[in-house]
Amino acid sequence: MTQTSKTVIVVGAGASGCMAAVTLAKRGMRVLLFDRNPKIGRKLLITGKGRCNVTNNCDTDTLIASVTTNSRFLYSAFSAFSPQDTMSFFETNGVPLKTERGQRVFPVSDKSMDIIDCFFKLIKKLHIQLINEDVTGLLISQGKAVGVKTDTRTYHGDAVIVCCGGCSYPQTGSDGYGYTLAKQAGHTITDVKPSLVPVVVKEKWCADLQGLSLKNISLKVLNDKNKAVYSDFGEMMFTHFGVTGPVVLSASAHMNLKKCCEYRIVIDLKPALSTEQLDKRLQKDIENNINKDIINSLSQLLPKKIIPTIVGLSEIPPHTKCNELTKAQRNSLAEVLKNLTMTFKEFRPIEEAIVTSGGVCVKEINPKTMESKLCENLYFAGEVIDVDAYTGGFNLQIAFSTGYLAGISI
Repeated sequence: MTQTSKTVIVVGAGASGCMAAVTLAKRGMRVLLFDRNPKIGRKLLITGKGRCNVTNNCDTDTLIASVTTNSRFLYSAFSAFSPQDTMSFFETNGVPLKTERGQRVFPVSDKSMDIIDCFFKLIKKLHIQLINEDVTGLLISQGKAVGVKTDTRTYHGDAVIVCCGGCSYPQTGSDGYGYTLAKQAGHTITDVKPSLVPVVVKEKWCADLQGLSLKNISLKVLNDKNKAVYSDFGEMMFTHFGVTGPVVLSASAHMNLKKCCEYRIVIDLKPALSTEQLDKRLQKDIENNINKDIINSLSQLLPKKIIPTIVGLSEIPPHTKCNELTKAQRNSLAEVLKNLTMTFKEFRPIEEAIVTSGGVCVKEINPKTMESKLCENLYFAGEVIDVDAYTGGFNLQIAFSTGYLAGISI
């Protein structure tokens, strides 16, 4: 490979930073890749519960529709580097992938470390200089980014890409210092808040169900006007504080606390059954356990751990015999099963959010290049920008696409 004299500084060795660095190096640039952590991809390591949901195997329209903030800004980035390009990138570089439910793409190994190893091997192969120092500021001269400074020295370059994440999971290095760098160049940072974050609810019974995961449920979020702002089907989990899991995390992105803070989360535990079908199913279970207590008669319908809670919410005495159960009580039981309702209290702290909503204002970034409109030769990529999406591989695709576009633009 013939190297040019151009040096590019990439701040942050996460998904967008690694993709930007590799893209630049493949095109002959000298790349200095900075990260305060001794190992790259700390946040990649924990994504997808350690499996790394690298992208979503979908078309551009679905991809755009899955971006909840500033989706139109990403048209050029997604056109430059699509989900199919992401899949080809990793498979070409030795990471076999598989597509699962919801078109979510994972390494066949189910190990996020394979994605990190892929980037690390490319960093070594392409002679990218990995520097384990904390970037504390930008060097700006005559309206141009000309380098960065660290705690120990300054580094000069022909361009700088800031891609050091938002402020969720700060233990991975994503603690908001990218916003500080952006502000030094005059950029506006929009309101930063958690997105894709677990939800705290007011109901105390949730704590009794801590650790219980539910599959194939439907969820809807109702605002203070009883209007559904979000609905989905999938998996969730109860915690000591409330609820989490894929459908809950995606729902959180639609809960705008500036517009409403009195949301209700309604779970249908049996979405495949109509109310009439569920009633017939309950009658069958009751007939099969006619001499048993109701609390001991629903194990074919529900996980054992949730039965006492459901019976309690139905206001049925737990030791009521099945042969004593009234139609009104059976209807009450069905109502709870179809409308298990929790009251929103608050989000968990932003440190627990999967992604950050808010960041560098997209109006100040050229969407066709990712270059700052305020400071020449300064680029942005990834979560530091005010863009975010649902769970399902969409946020990592944003990182890869914007990192790639910044790289080819330089």
